[in-house]
Amino acid sequence: MTAGLRAMKKQQTRENISHQATRLFLERGYDKVTIADVAAAAQVAKMTVTNYFPRKEDLALDLSDAFVGGLARTVAERPSGRSALAALKEAFLAAVARKDPVIGFAPVEFARMITGSPALVARLREFHDEREAALAAQLAAETGPGLPPRLVAAQLGAAHRLLFDETLARVLDGQDPDEIARALAEAGTLAFDLLEPSFGSYAIRA
Repeated sequence: MTAGLRAMKKQQTRENISHQATRLFLERGYDKVTIADVAAAAQVAKMTVTNYFPRKEDLALDLSDAFVGGLARTVAERPSGRSALAALKEAFLAAVARKDPVIGFAPVEFARMITGSPALVARLREFHDEREAALAAQLAAETGPGLPPRLVAAQLGAAHRLLFDETLARVLDGQDPDEIARALAEAGTLAFDLLEPSFGSYAIRA
């Protein structure tokens, strides 16, 4: 019970820091807010903020763990008889249906903040690269090392990167979330179907 309460308190602290950081970023602009500002707003020590978020960019991109590990986790957890491509297509369309912020759904103000900061754009690019590497590692663990898992991960990662950019562009354009979801479901289906001839039979779980 004590361990559970401790974990819950840590999660509450993390969420509070993230919430206060996002509020300040949107009010003042990302580049004008310091770690000290976030610590003061969250009523914690500056070191507490950096313990939870080692880099300032991670305060704004709080879903980094889900983003970076999502593709590899989807592949690792797919059922028997399902290829990596099929599992990722199904997961993407499900994320579109629930308008998941991990794939780019966000308030327009937040999207402007991200795209308006070179530091955040660069950090997001790193997340895309890390996600691709995590997927390649998972595929290699299942199929063996070498070029194929890296090549497949690069193609699947690129598809997800382009779909993320498409989502963000539509958010910035002021489109309604339902309209974005319809467009992304169509674009996602097209993207994965185009990859089907090459990767549809790759990494099918026994």
